[in-house]
Amino acid sequence: MCRGVQHPIRGLFLRSYLAQVSRDKLPEIGSDYQGDANTVMDAVEFVLQNFTEMNKLWVRIQHQGPGTVREKQEKERNELRDLVGKNLHVLGQIEGVHLEMYKETVLPRILEQVVNCKDDFAQYYLMECIIQVFPDEYHLQTLETLLAACTQLMPTVDTKIVLTQLMDRLSNYAVSSPDVLHEFLQVEAFAKLNNAIGKVIDTQIEMPIVGAMTLFVSLLTFALRVHPDRLDYVDQVLGACVVKLSSGPKLEDARAMKQVVALLSAPLEKYNDKVTALTLSNYPRVMDHLDDGTNKVMAMLIIQSIMKNNSCISTADKVEVLFEVIKGLIKDLDGNATEELEEEDFQEEQNSVARLINMLDNEEPEEMLKIICVVRKHLMTGGTRRLPFTIPPLIFSALRLVRQLESQGGDITGEDLPATPRNIFQILNQTIEVLSSVPCPELALRLYLQCAEAASDCDLEPVAYEFFTQAFILYEEEIADSEAQVTAIHLIVGTLQRINVFGVENRDTLTHKATGYSARLLKKPDQCRAVYACSHLFWVDDLDGIKDGERALLCLRRALRIANAAQQMANATRGSSGPVTLFVEILNKYIYVYEKGNPHITPSDIQSLIELINTEMQSDNNGNTRTHSDPFFTSTLRYMRFQKQKGGLMGDKYELIKL
Repeated sequence: MCRGVQHPIRGLFLRSYLAQVSRDKLPEIGSDYQGDANTVMDAVEFVLQNFTEMNKLWVRIQHQGPGTVREKQEKERNELRDLVGKNLHVLGQIEGVHLEMYKETVLPRILEQVVNCKDDFAQYYLMECIIQVFPDEYHLQTLETLLAACTQLMPTVDTKIVLTQLMDRLSNYAVSSPDVLHEFLQVEAFAKLNNAIGKVIDTQIEMPIVGAMTLFVSLLTFALRVHPDRLDYVDQVLGACVVKLSSGPKLEDARAMKQVVALLSAPLEKYNDKVTALTLSNYPRVMDHLDDGTNKVMAMLIIQSIMKNNSCISTADKVEVLFEVIKGLIKDLDGNATEELEEEDFQEEQNSVARLINMLDNEEPEEMLKIICVVRKHLMTGGTRRLPFTIPPLIFSALRLVRQLESQGGDITGEDLPATPRNIFQILNQTIEVLSSVPCPELALRLYLQCAEAASDCDLEPVAYEFFTQAFILYEEEIADSEAQVTAIHLIVGTLQRINVFGVENRDTLTHKATGYSARLLKKPDQCRAVYACSHLFWVDDLDGIKDGERALLCLRRALRIANAAQQMANATRGSSGPVTLFVEILNKYIYVYEKGNPHITPSDIQSLIELINTEMQSDNNGNTRTHSDPFFTSTLRYMRFQKQKGGLMGDKYELIKL
């Protein structure tokens, strides 16, 4: 009946019934019908013949009836496909089908039918069945035959899914059974897969670029899982990707771009040393084919991967490779400006680069200096918008190196550039000069002051003086905003107070400049606060600190005169003298210097100032003696009473002050 019925659907069901009823009667090993040695072959032959005939009937369905019902026919074929596939399932379960029989008879007969049917739907489904039904070790040993069949499929067959499934299954097999890895090497699995994929991409001219990229991703995943130690395999895949991308028009397909990002991300996820992947010669060449936006996304992924793994990049060569790969974040590619980018996104990108710079480290000063020079070379191409984000971490990395050299107590002479504090400061000076011309004077001033303090720690007076000079020049010529001037003055005073490397002449010059600028601020309260802050320049509470009590007192008296002028101006303009906060702040400075032992500050000076504050509070035109500065003044008086009651040396100081 099976041979007589030729109607495709009826014939399919009839042969399916035949396969079903004969399943437990096949003469396989262990069955009741087992005979001599050839009986397993008879069972295989029977199932293969049934499979061949069923496949022919299944393919013929599409030729039944007029072309207008093609969609209906395709739907029927899709629903009936499992009837054909069950034969392959039976073949996979027959006891006694060993590797040799599968290799010599079963697989060639199945593939012959698959290739010769010339039907894309049937070819795709049957190749899928072969991969899923038969054991992994059989696939590995017959890999060449399977791959040869893949290259002979119809051009319309989605070969990439077939190959992807095959590679996924083989890689899972390798991961689950590490002892079979030598078999992968014996059969040269990667080389065969690589060649097959190349042939498929070359022969299927109509394959979209996203299909080729998907195949490369699958092949790379296979290489990373099966041969993680073979970086040359990874580079081969990336090289093939470069060839494919170079042979066509510029990559614009978003899906293909996504696959390229997946291709580049795979090595990063696999290796703990993230720069390992970046050292591959073809890695940056693949990135060059991404558009600017995707290039930045990929660069961000690389940085995030490094930070997540807390990787320390410790050689100049690796840093060079890394910064070449992430150049999309460091400079404008193809001359395109960054103006279109959202400010928040731009800041996030640059902050990521800054965090990356902080992760570059090497305990060898000579190598660390090379790293700093490499980073500087790349950052200088970034343009005025990026430098304020990327220069500060570079400066602080260099200052960390300076302090490391200082702690080691000597200079390290290298082959190219000696790693000495003096040479590093020269590099820093040149770098900050670029930043000050951006313009970003406030940031440049802060960095100059940081460098001056580091130079002081290294006992390099001329270098520290030069950095202060640059800071003062910036203050004079570039900083015009009054609030920025106030901040800058306090930074200058605070830094100068901590530095004790200067000789008398240089220190006098700098302190004179600082006090002069303080007295010329726009607002009187700002003047007052800056001038009394300058008192710390003349009385430093350190073992080696300067102690010029007379000049410290002059600063405080000058601040007091400015505070009086501020009160008079407030009285003239608002009809009220306003709060006495400035007087209380000056009183606290008097108390500080008095406690530190300044002989020029006497109890009568403090007593007079307390009386002045009381008078100012009582002279308010509104007659209100409770202003918002009262708590501050009250707390100050409470502190003084506490010191007086405590007794001892400090209590004696307060004995003559009436509270």
